[in-house]
Amino acid sequence: MAVPLSTFLLEIGTEELPADFARLALPQLDSLVRRDLAAARLSFAAIDCTSTPRRLAITVTELPLAQSDLSEDRKGPPASQALQGGVPTQAAIGFANRCGIDPAALEVRETAKGPFVFARCLEKGRPTTQILAELIPLWINGLQGRRFMRWGEGESRFSRPIRWLVALLDAGLVPVTLSDSDPEVVSGNTSRGHRLLGDAVTIPCADDYVSALAAVGVQVKRSSRQAWIREQVASSAASLGGLPDCPEALVDELTDLVEAPLMIEGTVDEHYLHLPPEVLSTVMRAHQRYIPLYRIGASVDPLALDAQASLLPSFLCIGNGLPVANALVRRGNERVLKARLADAEFFVAADRAVASIDRRAQLARVTFAEGLGSLLDRVERLEWLTDVLLESLNLAEATGDHARRAAHLCKHDLVSQMVGEFPELQGLVGGKYLLAEGEPRSVALAVQEHYLPKGAGDGLPTSDAGAVVALAERLELLLSIYSKGERPTGSSDPYALRRAGNGIVQILKANGWPLDLGALLRRAASHWSGLLPHFQVDPAMLAAELAEFLRQRVVSLLEEDGIDGDLVQAVAGDPQAVDRILEDPADVTRRVELLVELRRSGQLAAVQAVVTRAARLAEKGDLPSQVLSANGVVDPGLFEKSSEAAMLAVLNGLEPIATRKSAERYGELAQGLNSGADALAAFFDGDQSVMVMVDEPAVRANRLNLLGVLRNQAAVLADFSRISG
Repeated sequence: MAVPLSTFLLEIGTEELPADFARLALPQLDSLVRRDLAAARLSFAAIDCTSTPRRLAITVTELPLAQSDLSEDRKGPPASQALQGGVPTQAAIGFANRCGIDPAALEVRETAKGPFVFARCLEKGRPTTQILAELIPLWINGLQGRRFMRWGEGESRFSRPIRWLVALLDAGLVPVTLSDSDPEVVSGNTSRGHRLLGDAVTIPCADDYVSALAAVGVQVKRSSRQAWIREQVASSAASLGGLPDCPEALVDELTDLVEAPLMIEGTVDEHYLHLPPEVLSTVMRAHQRYIPLYRIGASVDPLALDAQASLLPSFLCIGNGLPVANALVRRGNERVLKARLADAEFFVAADRAVASIDRRAQLARVTFAEGLGSLLDRVERLEWLTDVLLESLNLAEATGDHARRAAHLCKHDLVSQMVGEFPELQGLVGGKYLLAEGEPRSVALAVQEHYLPKGAGDGLPTSDAGAVVALAERLELLLSIYSKGERPTGSSDPYALRRAGNGIVQILKANGWPLDLGALLRRAASHWSGLLPHFQVDPAMLAAELAEFLRQRVVSLLEEDGIDGDLVQAVAGDPQAVDRILEDPADVTRRVELLVELRRSGQLAAVQAVVTRAARLAEKGDLPSQVLSANGVVDPGLFEKSSEAAMLAVLNGLEPIATRKSAERYGELAQGLNSGADALAAFFDGDQSVMVMVDEPAVRANRLNLLGVLRNQAAVLADFSRISG
């Protein structure tokens, strides 16, 4: 007979939840429920978690009405102790009582250690309602998030006060009391609808949840609300002739701010289109959660001083009211936006009244970090690094001049009124102000771009001057914070040092600049120890720590790009090779990409086999790893077999490739190693093979050196011992 199956509904009703918690709580809730139902021996077909601003809800389908029974065999004492003449002893009786069975039901079974008594225990399944009643408070208390709070006199903690609880198994109530809440919350079958459409709604059955809430104005399925918002934004924007500026983060936030989404189209006073487009879009997106509309086909100039060529005088917003009030809500939103844009207009006018060079002087009044002086001190350190970078990079003279000027002015807007109100515009408005004051476009662009990349997936500087200042900015941050004695940890990185290190590696890779970061760090660390004597910086230790930190960033970025971990380790995994890795970070990418291609084409295994066999024996010798030539370390006069001469010919052919400084050498080296497979095979096997570890010291050392040179030449490409099969 088929086991009856039920649908379970849990709704946690709250005051308005923060949008991020309404979204991030769902995977947590799903994980908790899956884990605990499995542990409770309760099967199910599907779990669906959803949320609105006033509730978290979970539906579980095809739950049985009770646990399955659990039958298990438990091992007791040895039969010799449990039975005397076939009669249970006290040891057997005690064991049977603990298992909840009659001593006569004990069975004797043979084991590897002899006969033991066993008890077959049967744990009857408990009603599902009973189990859910115990689990629900644990699920609620198990959710984590930022800014949790207590309310009233209760001890309960949650993102916002819990006001009601719906817990149903089909139409039956799952009895739960949240006694730590104030007031106490008791489960029922009554939920609450949209605030503007009446409050209470009865949920007659768990399967009726979505339709019951729809009747009182709540689109409870988060995925449905999000799909509706995407569709309406796209169609409304198209009808207005624009492209919506609506990133994924804004879509998520809008979804979690409304229970019954409504599309509202508003207008922007065209007077405000003389403001920079990023100012308007930031005011709309970040502060009002509106969606700006860009003109179709308009070219977006990051240095544009006004928005007339790029933005439409329209915006979209997602309302949470009633359709009858759309016109009123639209007018209210337009008034709020007008006030915010008027403020922005005032800030821009006030900033433009002060020359950027004068704002730079004001940086002396702003502390950067304890012990590191002011923002002006930071800019001066950044300028020094810009000069050092330009000494090392072969760039045009004009590029160097523009980079130096950009470094001099790059932080001026941090004390502007516009950035004070809209911090996300730092650099962006600074570059625009400079262009308006007559600075060269490349200087203004470099000031904008020196903050790039701002995070994972962000764009990189497009200009050489911008890339140089961006490198200097990140190097200054790392040197200063490390000098201060602070380091990123697994859970904390308040100065975003990992992001700074990633940016350095990404910029160098994108530009293909052969910059010796190790030498630069050593020079800079010595300079920093003089600039910040109160920190008593050990220059050598500071440079070494930062070098290892950047090596780890190289490894991390390569792995994030999806490259096999063993190939990454083969090229950049050895801390002892940090100097070579930082001598030219772009070179690391070239080598690992070749290994990826060799693996894809099926050639890597053959090359690895050649090198690995030689390297294992070479470790028994004492040839330094930097020796790439057989001359002076291998004596042909000690050869006894033709295979030794053939090996020497392979090494002599690889030597000019291994010692050449060019990107093309790696492919040629891999090909040469592959071609040497037959010679190595003959060296170890066949008629002309040799015994490497012979008794004669000179011959043994000669053969080990042959293998050592091959190992060293291969290491120019990679450490093959770190590559898995």
